[in-house]
Amino acid sequence: MPAPASAPAPAPPSPHPLRTRPFRLLFAGRTLSLLGDAAIPAALALAVQEATGSTAALALVLACSMVPKLLLLPLGGVMGDRFDARTIALAMDLVRCVTQLVVGVQLLGGTPSLAVIASVEVIGGAAGAFATPTAAPLVRGTVPEAGLQRANAAMAVAHSASRVGGPALAGALIFTVGPGWAFVLDAASFAVSAALLCAVRIARVERPAPGARPSVLTDLREGWREVRTRDWYWSSLIGHSAWNGAAAVLMTLGPGIAVHRLGGGAAWVALLQTGAIGLLLGSLVADRVSPRRPVLTANIGLATYALPLLLLAAGAPAVVVIGAYGLAQAGLGFLTPVWETAVQRAVPEHALARVTSYDWLLSFAAMPLGYALAPLAASTWGPGVPLTVAALVVAACCLGSALLPGVRRFTGGPDPVAPAGAEAVSLPGTR
Repeated sequence: MPAPASAPAPAPPSPHPLRTRPFRLLFAGRTLSLLGDAAIPAALALAVQEATGSTAALALVLACSMVPKLLLLPLGGVMGDRFDARTIALAMDLVRCVTQLVVGVQLLGGTPSLAVIASVEVIGGAAGAFATPTAAPLVRGTVPEAGLQRANAAMAVAHSASRVGGPALAGALIFTVGPGWAFVLDAASFAVSAALLCAVRIARVERPAPGARPSVLTDLREGWREVRTRDWYWSSLIGHSAWNGAAAVLMTLGPGIAVHRLGGGAAWVALLQTGAIGLLLGSLVADRVSPRRPVLTANIGLATYALPLLLLAAGAPAVVVIGAYGLAQAGLGFLTPVWETAVQRAVPEHALARVTSYDWLLSFAAMPLGYALAPLAASTWGPGVPLTVAALVVAACCLGSALLPGVRRFTGGPDPVAPAGAEAVSLPGTR
């Protein structure tokens, strides 16, 4: 009698992505540039204040960075899909290295020029528009399929940690050697990131020959078709946009409420720090937990942002508002790697940069709207009204996505039916 066949041995667990050289180099470079960037907001505000003494000037400088980024993001997605993502990211790191160095030299020279700073921010914003859509293709091209969520979680942890440590680093530099050195440090971080990218090997994505490429407008339309034919994707983008608009409302009205109702500026600082810690904890949870229905779970977590908005509008005690904000940020920290992994697995490689650029575009575009409308509404009806409306919009958009079959059924693998005209492109040797 033949011996019964033995059960197949379980597959060995895949190594953590940080054990692989390509992703480790990518992670190191992104972490350094994130930390350098996290020190910039405080240094930029102080630099503009020293140069002009005007808050309006600071708003102008911030707009000079945001507007070109918004306008050029879709084009950045097209370029990220047409050309090598690593090359584009490397080039944009070098551009931002130069722009930050120019501002740093201006400040160290003691005669900062608002015109120079604003011009440099325009260039830096444009570079960001081309660099941002390369993030997803770079991760997907350096990590095997099984390790995508852990890789995205590691990136999210680095981002969260920079949010915690960046302000402290900025303060140390500003109050010891001056804000100019924060820009020099950021320039150095981009230079190191570019050097590390030179050594990164990413999986090749087959693209049309230069002579066979469609027009840019056709590429934009095809990218949008990839978005609109996936109900789990476009419905989530509405939630992301609502979240960012609501975050702008909270960031605009929150400081004043904290000062007058929650016990002063210390309460606002505590809220921001608790949020940064919550963001980090949510990212760490995403490294260990893989939900069966990732988009549905992540959107429900994102809906928790309604809690601090409602509590702030209702005049809840500071400790309750702060705790709710930490929970809401943990939901964001969990969503980011889970969402990025879902997108990287479901969207064909040749369209990934364009698809993610639309996500960033809608997210960024909602923030200026929140910044503009919140003070207008607060001056007419009081701060409770815009906070409550923002909370209801976030809850409705994020929880409402569960009504769509694609959100409920999506389990994190490739889409069962690809959009018309979109053929999946394999990454030789890695997928």
